[in-house]
Amino acid sequence: MIKLVRVDHRLLHGQVAFSWTKVLGTDCILIANDAVAKDSLRMAALRMAKPEGLRLVMKSIEDSITSLNSGVTDKYKLLIVVESVEDAYRLSEKVDVIKMINLGGAKLIENRRQISKAFSVSDKDCELLRKMNGKGIRLEIQMVPDEPAKDVMDLI
Repeated sequence: MIKLVRVDHRLLHGQVAFSWTKVLGTDCILIANDAVAKDSLRMAALRMAKPEGLRLVMKSIEDSITSLNSGVTDKYKLLIVVESVEDAYRLSEKVDVIKMINLGGAKLIENRRQISKAFSVSDKDCELLRKMNGKGIRLEIQMVPDEPAKDVMDLI
């Protein structure tokens, strides 16, 4: 069962690894990211950030879609972390059970504008967010669980 899908450019770090997993009661973290799935050094670093007692799986977006749709992940209380709005969009397009996406962190770089303290978007991100919202997916910005969630559509 998917407990949360989160967009966070840092992928696995203190907020995700400890705060969110504890509040959600997750037992498995799926990092769905094409670049990470091909980078053994990055995978090793992410494994070091994993809280003890949790399963950590790192797969490409396509392999994640296949696993999620096959039912093999149904036995887990799953936190899915993706690196970008585009990755969240790709996942949500092919995994119908995704009904909510949490935006946690996206750094401010060229051609992006800040919509919250820790999240910046490009014009393309806004287009993809509108498409996901149009499909009925709730989009929230919330860095940490004890902070109030904000509707992304109000911010873009």
